[in-house]
Amino acid sequence: MKAMQKDDFSIEGMVCASCAQTIEKAVSNLDGVEDAAVNLATESMKVSHAEKLTATDIIQAVKDAGYDAKVSQALSQAQVAAKEQATAKRLQQKRTAMIWALVFAVLLMLVAMGSMLGLPVPHFLDSMHAPKSGALIQLLLVLPILWFGRSYLITGAKALYKRHPNMDSLVLVGSGAALIYSVVNTVNTWLTGVHYSLYYEAAGMIIALVMLGKYLEDSSKQKTNFALTSLLNLVPKKALLVLADGKTKEVSVSDLKVGDKFLVQAGQSIPVDGKVLSGQTSVDESMLTGESLPLTKTVGDQVVAGTVSQNGQITCESTRVGSQTALAQIVNLVAQAQGSKAPIARLADKISGYFVPVIMVIAFIGALAWYLTGSSLSFSLTIFVSVLVIACPCALGLATPTAIMVGTGKGASEGILFKNGTALEQAAQIQTVVLDKTGTLTQGKPSVTDVLGAAGIKTTEVLRFAASLEFYAKHPLAHAILVAAKEQANFVVKNFETLPGFGIQGEIDGKMYFLGNEKLMHQAVTTESELFLQAEQLKAAGKTVMFLGVKAQMLGVIAVQDPLKADSREAVQQLHSLGLETIMLTGDNTKTATAIAQQVGIKNVISEVLPQDKAQVIQELQEKGKHVAMVGDGINDAPALALADVGVAIGNGTDVAIDSADIVLMNSDLSSLVKALKLSQKTMLNIKENLFWAFFYNCLGIPVALGVLTFFGGPLLDPMIAAACMSLSSVSVVLNALRLNRVKF
Repeated sequence: MKAMQKDDFSIEGMVCASCAQTIEKAVSNLDGVEDAAVNLATESMKVSHAEKLTATDIIQAVKDAGYDAKVSQALSQAQVAAKEQATAKRLQQKRTAMIWALVFAVLLMLVAMGSMLGLPVPHFLDSMHAPKSGALIQLLLVLPILWFGRSYLITGAKALYKRHPNMDSLVLVGSGAALIYSVVNTVNTWLTGVHYSLYYEAAGMIIALVMLGKYLEDSSKQKTNFALTSLLNLVPKKALLVLADGKTKEVSVSDLKVGDKFLVQAGQSIPVDGKVLSGQTSVDESMLTGESLPLTKTVGDQVVAGTVSQNGQITCESTRVGSQTALAQIVNLVAQAQGSKAPIARLADKISGYFVPVIMVIAFIGALAWYLTGSSLSFSLTIFVSVLVIACPCALGLATPTAIMVGTGKGASEGILFKNGTALEQAAQIQTVVLDKTGTLTQGKPSVTDVLGAAGIKTTEVLRFAASLEFYAKHPLAHAILVAAKEQANFVVKNFETLPGFGIQGEIDGKMYFLGNEKLMHQAVTTESELFLQAEQLKAAGKTVMFLGVKAQMLGVIAVQDPLKADSREAVQQLHSLGLETIMLTGDNTKTATAIAQQVGIKNVISEVLPQDKAQVIQELQEKGKHVAMVGDGINDAPALALADVGVAIGNGTDVAIDSADIVLMNSDLSSLVKALKLSQKTMLNIKENLFWAFFYNCLGIPVALGVLTFFGGPLLDPMIAAACMSLSSVSVVLNALRLNRVKF
């Protein structure tokens, strides 16, 4: 299978979901493109393609479709600041144009309809009394509106020319029809001196209200990216570099290199990831982990870019800089998630692709039907314009991506990283949560609690032999034994070997020693020993027991206990309150696992599972029709995390586990899992609300615009009201998505 290349692009010129579908189709048709996904809310595109296809080819395909594209650059403070400045400038320009358009639209309304509303209108402006001057004044007043809204009309015309009509095309055709009809009647008025019906105020107000709606929409969309901007702004622009003579020099953070020494004073943000060389301080990591309590950092501790030193002063050595820092990787994850699509968006995308052409056909047929059945040309034109204007797919296109942007941003502020929209959607469907024990339910920092020796064997010797073997191992239990025996000299070990699922072995003074579980002892050492009985009591207390033996002799037992996390029991109870099934999945022995499970309130325990078999357990649960989330932190959890419907990695776990997961909990508290599941449910509910109202709006609005109410004595929908409704529909979707920022856990 050939390797696929993935590129991100920023797109310019999109105005509605139909635009996104047009670009997706154009790029997907290129030879070598495996997948193309356009996000209307973030104005971005992700393309997976063969290496033979270049970014230039993709950009050209976007241009041929009538839009502009460029390769996205790695996110940085400078880039985001420049983008924010450009967006602010563009919004200001839109605001100014919108205000002037509304001013002329109101004046036009007063001239066209003032006398009908009982307002005093000068005689020469009233088209009923002075048809020639009144018509001319209305024409002159609509021209500035056309000028200020020209970008929408030009974009709509380009899309029509490319045969991919969009929202602006509907506005162009609708307001254009009203305008052309009015201009023709103005000519007739001047030729005959007789008053003809005019629709200048409808054309002008449609454009002005569309401009107002797009401005409000863009202003609201700006707020959906608040979390990403906040994360990027955590890193200071300057850092204090410690020179060889001990003095400090202020430099740009981008100039720091791995191995440089830097000084962080009280109240300052840490510029890059590093290791504390001297000093002590309390560090606030709340923006990264959601953890409110500051952590004490002393010599040897790791510090993370973007966190804040609250008191004290530390000198650090940089370990990761630039795009390699933890914060930069988090920002990248959040950006990817916000730009991704959830499966639920497919229906809306599919409909949006056909929506605009279908609406044009409906508008034409509807207007023609009314005209052929005896209605006036003016009445039929109103039908035509109203249908075109009210039926915009903007709300459909924004329903999903805006909610995902806000939801993933809210998660990031709580120390919860959703890698993509699919993970966000899948998390809301979870029925069963499978929890690893060590490092997930427990702190992952075990310590030796009991050491038992066989007859004639000192406990210090048991520790010494065990520590000699564990010196070559790399797991938390090994560290606990090494700490307990740190003052003793190790034996020389030869032929060391790890026995997956059983333990370890190594040769000391010509004899093969074994350290591991009870299965290993029965296989390699002995089947009888009083130590087995004593070990049962330790297991019943929730302790992990390791046996030491040589040939046919048991030498001793070491019990290790890993304390539960403070929030484990409460988090499990909250999972149960959400109606979720919980299962503990561990390689530990049954008695120890059962004891731990009872302490946290988990009834289902699957124990003594070999690392390679954890994924098999997940698969078996899925085969029973369950949507499964796997929560773990170790390398042995990675296959299970990848196979689960949703893999959740504890933030302090291994890189492999984090890479395999769909959700990363930065602060390692299990309560964050509950927050993640609740947030996903809230986000999916928000998306469904948005989609419902978007569909409902069109299902209700189009028949009304077609004049259905007139059959029951109701009014005909005015094109201006149609324009206002269309604009507000998009704004309401964005505002509804922003409510996710107020979610309480």
